[in-house]
Amino acid sequence: MPTSYAPRLAHMGIACFDIERMIDFYTSVFDLQLTDRGVGFTFPYPLAFMSARSDQHHQVALAQNRPAGSASTIMQVSFKVDTIDALREARRRALDKGATGMRGLNHANALSIYCLDPEGNTLEVYLDTPWYVTQPHGDPLDLDRPDEEIWAETERIAKADPTFMPQAEWAARFEARQRAL
Repeated sequence: MPTSYAPRLAHMGIACFDIERMIDFYTSVFDLQLTDRGVGFTFPYPLAFMSARSDQHHQVALAQNRPAGSASTIMQVSFKVDTIDALREARRRALDKGATGMRGLNHANALSIYCLDPEGNTLEVYLDTPWYVTQPHGDPLDLDRPDEEIWAETERIAKADPTFMPQAEWAARFEARQRAL
C-alpha cells in the first residue's frame, strides 16, 4: 500500500528589523513561548524560535536579517482561534502591543480580524464558521456587537450567497476529490 503524500504547513519564518520587539509582540499577543534563540552558523544573524504547542519546537521563527527600509513581503500570517471572545482578546492584545490598521471582516466561512504587527507584516486572526461560501468574500465585522447578533448576521450572509453549503458538505466534497487523485 503506497504511503499518502500530504505535506502540512508547520511553521513560518519572518525576517525582521528588531527581534526583541517582535519577540515581545508575538509572545504577548499569541502566547507563544520562546523555545530557543541564538546566532546561527549557517544563518549568521540573530534567530528566535517560538511555539504554542509542545509537539512543535517552533511555529514562528524570527530572523533579524531584514534589510533596513525594506517593505514586508508577507501577504499575511494567520492564527486560528475557537471563539468570538478569543478574536476580541487577540484584537485587544494586538492593539495594546502597537498593532495598527485593525479591521474586521466577515468572510461567511470565517470571522477575521486583520492588522499590521510592529514591523508592518499583515496578521490575521480568524474563527471558522459552520458554513461555506466561495472566496474571496468580505463583509464588515463589528466585534463590539453581541455574539448572537454576529452569528445570526453571518448565517444570513452565508445562506444568501448562491455558493452556500454547510462546511461539512464542502469538507466531504474535498475528501472525495482527494481520494480521486
